[in-house]
Amino acid sequence: MGRLSVDLCGIELDNPVIPASGTFGYGYEFAEFYDINCLGTFSFKGTTLQPRHGNPLPRIAEAKAGMLNAVGLQNPGVEAVIREELPKLAKCFRKPVIANISGFSAEEYAEVCRLLDAQNQVGWLEVNISCPNVHGGGMSFGTDPETAAEITRAVKAVTTKPIIMKLSPNVTDIVSIAQACEDAGADAISLINTLLGMRFDLKTRRPVLANITGGLSGPAVFPIALRMVWQVSHAVRIPVIGLGGVSCADDVIEMMTAGATAVQIGAANLVDPFICRDIISELPARLDHYGIENISNLTGGSR
Repeated sequence: MGRLSVDLCGIELDNPVIPASGTFGYGYEFAEFYDINCLGTFSFKGTTLQPRHGNPLPRIAEAKAGMLNAVGLQNPGVEAVIREELPKLAKCFRKPVIANISGFSAEEYAEVCRLLDAQNQVGWLEVNISCPNVHGGGMSFGTDPETAAEITRAVKAVTTKPIIMKLSPNVTDIVSIAQACEDAGADAISLINTLLGMRFDLKTRRPVLANITGGLSGPAVFPIALRMVWQVSHAVRIPVIGLGGVSCADDVIEMMTAGATAVQIGAANLVDPFICRDIISELPARLDHYGIENISNLTGGSR
């Protein structure tokens, strides 16, 4: 393994940098800017059983030190992803990819996971039980340990590849939910998803987003994400993927010091499409600066 290499559920990554779902499309869009094979891997756009048009416009709003989104899982549905998106991705990305999955029932989650588990390009399945921008699904599955465990068991029963459960920060006790997922068979945890927030247009005195509320991401949430990664990584035995406001190489190092095995980068991709490439390039110099030989030695370094 190289200096930046990490092991994620038995699969070696060249480095721990992973663009987060919903901020990197299906990868080939960013391949027009640079060779995305420099990435550890990436998590592609959240996929549901049926096509979704998403929430009405406007569904993006700026906020201090971040942004609000209420996209609502817009995607073409799992069959179109397998038929159209994955073949395009195969032309520009030679590594295993993370498939991000959402649903509105345990049965839907299981069926989407079953279909994507059979695809050779998919290395991991990231099960999103934390989206705050849809009704009747998403975050509602990730706010209770028993429900989170139910979804975990359902997808584990139909898959052979590592299952990553993506958790919501919009809860009182993130640790109990992570432990419930681990006990139900999860192979890894990723956190955090966005924090529920809102903004008003003072001229109209109405919410800026058509959905009224949306998910806050960006640098503003980094300290909260870091705290939750630290809590969960100290409470479970499976790998934790840290995300939330990461926007520079030092943030990656700090997140791994808190206990993350790998780090996802989300909103920063929408500000600078080259951010992940540049962070990977900067990491060796930052490791030298802090006297760190191998990045994998960082995980849990705060213990």
